[in-house]
Order: sequence, then C-alpha cells, then structure tokens
Amino acid sequence: MPSPMIAVFGRSRDTHNYENALRSLGVPFITTLDVQKADSATHLLLPGGGDITPAFFGQRNAGSRSIDTELDILQLQALSFFMEQKKPILGICKGMQLINVHLGGTIRQHIGTAGTHEWKEGDKMHRVYHCGVNRGDFFFQLYGTGTRVNSAHHQAIDKLGRDLVPVCRAADSVIEGIMHTSLPVIAVQWHPERIMESGGERLFHYFTGPVSTW
Repeated sequence: MPSPMIAVFGRSRDTHNYENALRSLGVPFITTLDVQKADSATHLLLPGGGDITPAFFGQRNAGSRSIDTELDILQLQALSFFMEQKKPILGICKGMQLINVHLGGTIRQHIGTAGTHEWKEGDKMHRVYHCGVNRGDFFFQLYGTGTRVNSAHHQAIDKLGRDLVPVCRAADSVIEGIMHTSLPVIAVQWHPERIMESGGERLFHYFTGPVSTW
C-alpha cells in the first residue's frame, strides 16, 4: 500500500496548524488550492476557516461571517474531485460543513448556544458524545462513548446531506462528527490539529492509516 500524501486544501496563510500536525506525525503533505496539483495526493484535508457562502445552501446571509466565496468554490471542486475518486477525506470545522453542503445539506448560520462553542480569546472546551447507530464508526473506535474537544464555531449542521450520518453530538445536540455511509469521508466540528496530545493525534493517525480499518 502506498504511503499517504495529504493535500491540505486551503490558503497557506491559514493552514500552519494543520501542516504542523501532519509534520509532527511524519506524514508528507502539500498545501494547495490547485485541484490538478492536489491530484497527486492520496488524501484530502479540508481545513477550518470562515463561514460558507449561504447561497450555496439556498439561503440569504443570516449571521455568516468571514465569507470567502472564491475559496468555497475551489474547496467544493476539490471535494467533488476526491469523492469521485473515492479517496479518503477529512473535514475539520468548516471542512465538515462543506462536506454537508456539497451533499445537499444546510447550515444553521448562528446557533442559539454559540456562546458555548465559538472562539473568544481561545477555544471553548466541552464534551461530545457518541450518537452513532453502532459501535463501528470512527468516533467510537477512537474515543468510545465520549471525549473532551476544543470548539471554535458559531454555526452548525442543520439538515444532513445525502448519505451522511452523525457519529457524535455536543450536550446541546449540535452535530460534532459525521461520516459517509459508503465512502471514506469523515469530519469533525472541532480542531484536532490544536489538541494533538489530547486526542487529536488519534484522529490524524486514523485518517492517514489503512482505509480498510475505517
């Protein structure tokens, strides 16, 4: 089996934490916004960032912030490209929401419990709990019935996209992790790259390991 090569698909000025996480594991990567360059990679990492252009999920702006429509378009193109090839994909924070939108889902543009989730002078820490229908999903394999995570978002998945299932939620029922039912696509709402020594490393090892274990 060939060694993994990760395409971190984002603006290089915003991807240092993801690069450092992969570097700490000795996993090779490229950071790019060029789908053709990304084609040389075996895995796609969709990083966190600002909010998705609301028109992409059929809504007007109702609290979305730091929108970068050009970036959204490029990331959605890369997501489509990697899904067509059935290559492994990990979405983190905005990346999870992009996966949901790409598959026809929607976003709550500002959740009522944002104060317990959004970044203000640092990440918010809270627990998330397994909510999958069985114990074969990645969350239960890595964290059992629950784990403590860091949070930096004010939006959340509303309607789930096609063939996506939730695997964990916060205490306020916000979906914090999803997986695809037939493709190697997983995503979390928190930031594992910033808590490598507190559970983040496990998720990156899982993502870069053999897909046969997913």
